[in-house]
Amino acid sequence: MTDDGLELTFALNHMSYFVLTHGLRERLLASAPARVVNTSSDAHKGARLDFNDLQSANGYKGFKIYSRSKLCNILYTSELARRFAGTGVTANCLHPGFVASRFGDQSGGLLAFGVRVAKLFAISPEKGAQTIIYLASSPEVVNTSGQYFYKCRPATPTKEARDEESARRLWLESAKLAGTPD
Repeated sequence: MTDDGLELTFALNHMSYFVLTHGLRERLLASAPARVVNTSSDAHKGARLDFNDLQSANGYKGFKIYSRSKLCNILYTSELARRFAGTGVTANCLHPGFVASRFGDQSGGLLAFGVRVAKLFAISPEKGAQTIIYLASSPEVVNTSGQYFYKCRPATPTKEARDEESARRLWLESAKLAGTPD
């Protein structure tokens, strides 16, 4: 839990995006054309949100919570794109691939061993950054918004990640948690 009483993975992987972008909203609008690029993951596959338990108080499992947070990234990006439509500000998200980062380094036991072995097959941080750089700077996507990308191409996230009602509800719940207007 964070000092604010939020589950840590949800706070870091979702609420931080929400709060930071909300804080930059006026600057983004004044700077249009502008782009918001959120990092998600294919780890969202199989995840479902429980709006009665966004803080995952019931049945906490690390990877399940991580997967939910990555689903939140896609839903949030979709709703942000909808709210920024027509302003010159775009919002897209991406799966960078399995990157050899410090992810999982502090895991213990068998999980730590599994992560170390898996990293033997991971891509470099430079390769993982290619889609982020593409979305932030390529003229090819200057007017593209609300999309999920992998390897610099649009990709189709899960049905749950394309649920417009869930995207709207997540926005409203996030605004309540952040104490910001919706």
